[in-house]
Amino acid sequence: MKYDIIASNIIQWLKSYSKKSKTNGFVIGISGGIDSALTSTLCASTGLPTICIDMPIMQSQNEVNRASNHIKWLQKRFNNVIHKSVDLNNAFSSFKNTVQQKNNENNFLSLANSRSRLRMTTLYYFAGINNHLVAGTGNKVEDFGIGFYTKYGDGGVDISPIADLNKTDVFEISKSLEIINEIVNAKPTDGLWDDGRTDEDQIGATYKELEWAMQQKDLNKELTDFKGREKEVFQILKKFNEQNLHKMIPIPIYKVPEDLK
Repeated sequence: MKYDIIASNIIQWLKSYSKKSKTNGFVIGISGGIDSALTSTLCASTGLPTICIDMPIMQSQNEVNRASNHIKWLQKRFNNVIHKSVDLNNAFSSFKNTVQQKNNENNFLSLANSRSRLRMTTLYYFAGINNHLVAGTGNKVEDFGIGFYTKYGDGGVDISPIADLNKTDVFEISKSLEIINEIVNAKPTDGLWDDGRTDEDQIGATYKELEWAMQQKDLNKELTDFKGREKEVFQILKKFNEQNLHKMIPIPIYKVPEDLK
């Protein structure tokens, strides 16, 4: 892939979309991971105002430090980058203490998703008062392969600059843009769990393996075509894709029959 041309095209696409939508710039949540680092760099490269917001909620210090260091790097390179830090610990704790059902087996997952939705609400607040677009940070594997995001959380965005890039592409473009090594070398994580579990811990496969499985799916391969680890990875993709399909398709709408109107 011609990564330098792709990056340039995305930057021009962002500028054009902002102009057509009559907005003034972009808001991005900075997690300390590679996806938000690349998205924010592409947005900043447009020359339009770019608000980078870190929103810690019981975050590991490593993630907080990476987010801070990336924003400092951005601000050295671009004079249109604005940094805001919004500590959501108290807001989340208040929400958690109000709604938590301690004996429910889905409690921890629901609270993890609530962190993401609280961050989305924060991004849209700043987007609203500044007439900015919320830029999504999801890549192709997450958004269209396994649905690895929170519905109306990090999936709630106005524009998705990197959603047609595999994770491998994200890393390669990030390297070409000289994004700091501690971001490039960090293990991907969604930052929604107190124990610091990585994406691979949650999914059971690496992004490279999932990219391979997505290619096989596009070739109409079936589970019976594989053995060993390949079969296991293909099954993981199939399982996540099926259970998260509701995130990737339009919301179902009941259509009133013509004879009842």
